[in-house]
Parts: sequence; structure tokens; C-alpha cells
Amino acid sequence: MDEVRFSSLDDELGDGLGVTKRALVEHYDAFADRLVPLLSGRPLTMVRIRPGAAAFVQRDIPKGAPDWVRTVATWSDRTRREVHQVLVEDRRTLLWLANQRAVELHVPFSPVVDGAFAEPTGLVLDLDPPEDGDFAQVVAVARLAREALAAAGLAGAVKTSGSSGLHVVVPVCGSSHEDVAAATRALAARTAALDPAVATTEYVVADRGGRVFVDSTRSGRGTIAAAYSPRARPGLPISAPVAWDDLDGVTPRGVTVADAAARITGDPWADSMPAPQELPADLVAEGHTIPVARVAAMHEGKRRRKAAEG
Repeated sequence: MDEVRFSSLDDELGDGLGVTKRALVEHYDAFADRLVPLLSGRPLTMVRIRPGAAAFVQRDIPKGAPDWVRTVATWSDRTRREVHQVLVEDRRTLLWLANQRAVELHVPFSPVVDGAFAEPTGLVLDLDPPEDGDFAQVVAVARLAREALAAAGLAGAVKTSGSSGLHVVVPVCGSSHEDVAAATRALAARTAALDPAVATTEYVVADRGGRVFVDSTRSGRGTIAAAYSPRARPGLPISAPVAWDDLDGVTPRGVTVADAAARITGDPWADSMPAPQELPADLVAEGHTIPVARVAAMHEGKRRRKAAEG
């Protein structure tokens, strides 16, 4: 396929997944026409897996990559060094990644243009259920998010995360990373305020009280799993587009690499996506008054430790 040499296609992809490498290759091949446009121009963060080892996150290009795999240099805050991230610009790169056991494909909302991050093209409210929570709670909060968006004059599309939650994605234009991140915080707060009994923006798990977490931290320069990307879970479920009217019948890992090609026709993610929208000034201004969730949680943790010591 497309100049890519494959190996060990009938071996299990990773421990406990119950899926062969061949199944991953065939999934990427079937969805390349829909995946490549979502990944193109965006630095890839991948999750790879090997038999006998846990899944691991990798931003730098794997060793031994062919010279036709395109990359872009970015800075890694975690490792404090420059890394070269893959740009998925064609089918053969996607298939090569499948042979590298790249089971998850995560990209930012900001594409790279002339070596620098351009303005974001979207934002996301990442809805995470409480531990052992009912997925119906997540569906209810997705509807709250849609209500909050509509009140702000915005619209979005929804997909399963492929793990346990839902992603509500809003295409945007004309705003900086900082303003998009701020608007996401404001939308998360407005969503939670519509029904604080079921939704929360509390970053600390212990403070969520069995409610669905409306996570605003994936926007700006954050990443999410692309639509149609598998997730490193048993059976390799995918992040699947969902029509708003069909949410009640959805299960979080209901579509897998084994049946996605048969169940998904056309490109429902592209079809459901509204045109890019400008963010309302009042939404952005409100968001700039809301602390970044991770930073707020860090300061609160320090305050609690001091109080306990005192």
C-alpha cells in the first residue's frame, strides 16, 4: 500500500487490545480520505503501543522514518528541547504510522504555517464522566453545552472521545490562542452553571462530587484525538461523530476499528461541522476573568497544604 512496507500484520497490536496490526492498517486505509484533512498541517502527538509494554505518548518522529515523512520543529515544554513532529499530509504517512503501532492520533486546533502556529480553527469542551458514572450524565451535559453555545450565538458538532466521554467541537476564526482559550473557559463555566448538580469545572477530581467535568484545557495549544482516530482501549474503539439527535442511543466505545468502515459512510464529521464562527467579545472578556483550570488547581492545592500544616 502506497510504498509502505508492513511487518507482523497478524500479530496482536498490544496486550489486552484483542486487535491485530492488520486491523489498524485497514482502518487507517479505509478512513485516510477523512483523516488526512483533519491531520494535515497540524503537529501530531501519537500514542504508540507494543506487545508486552504499556501505551506511551510520543511527539518526536520515530527513528528510521522514511525521508518522505514530513515534520515540523516544535518546542517540548516537558522535555525542554526541540522535537520534530510528524505532519500527516497523505495516505502513505498514515499507513506508515499504522505500521509504527500509532494507535491514537492527537492534533492541536492550531495548524502550522511557515513554521509557526497560526490562529486556532476551533475549540473543544471535553466532557468527562465521573468514575463509574452513567454515560447518560455526559449526554445531558453535552446538551447543556449546546444550550450555552446557542445562547452565545455559536454552534458546534459532537463526537465520542473513543474513551469514556464526549467532545463538543466549535469551529472558530479570527481569534488568538489566548482568546480562544479564554472563550472556552467561559463556555465551560456557562455550561456548568446551567445545572451545577450534574456539571462542574472543578479540575481536582476529588472536588467534582460525582459530576461530569467540563474540561476547557484542550483548547488554545492543547490537543484532542481526531475524529475517526482509534483509542488504546480493548477492541480499539474510535472517536466517532454523532448527530445531536442521536445522542441518546450512543455508547462511549460503540464503534471500533473492526466495524467502523461498515458503519460509517461518507464523512459525518465534516458534514456536521458548522462554518467557522467569530467569538463574541463578551464571551472572550468573561473568559479572561476565569483562571486557567490547572493553575487554579495548583494554587488551591498549595493553599490546602498550608492550611493543613497550620
